[in-house]
Amino acid sequence: MILTEKIAFGGGCHWCTEAVFQSLVGVDKVEQGFVASTAENCTFSEAVIVHFDKFQIPLKALLEIHLHTHKSTSNHSFREKYRSAVYTFSETQHNEVKALLEDLQIQFQNKLITKVLPFREFKASRVQIQNYYFKNPNKPFCKTFINPKLRVLMDKFSEYTNKQQLKHVNNETREITYSK
Repeated sequence: MILTEKIAFGGGCHWCTEAVFQSLVGVDKVEQGFVASTAENCTFSEAVIVHFDKFQIPLKALLEIHLHTHKSTSNHSFREKYRSAVYTFSETQHNEVKALLEDLQIQFQNKLITKVLPFREFKASRVQIQNYYFKNPNKPFCKTFINPKLRVLMDKFSEYTNKQQLKHVNNETREITYSK
């Protein structure tokens, strides 16, 4: 029996974030678009909603993957467009993510800027740019910015990675490019 849950992540370009989460076992669906929260975070920011089976991939793994695949310790001029955040759908989920994030601060030397925010609203991206990476894996943007994130998945989180889906990335040279 599959028990699908959902959580939203924002941090960098939603094309990148979408490709990362689409590449994981246990993730049933990724919705690419813009998420808004409440109060000072009520503006829309690029993000994805991830629908997942917690028995195949735990929330902690999703959170760690998110933190390792965007600049979760860097405050930069595009933070309003690319808010480093986890958007939660319940108070229970909010508390769980906050506790996990506190534990992960040690791993990131207490430099994480990622916020835990209540989910308020979602606007989907245009259909033409949804599933961007898997429609366009050979485009320069994908090779430069998304492939390095997918390599992080394969190197650090291989037990959760859909290796068949990413075999084209593994076959490329392993040049390192720091991404958005």
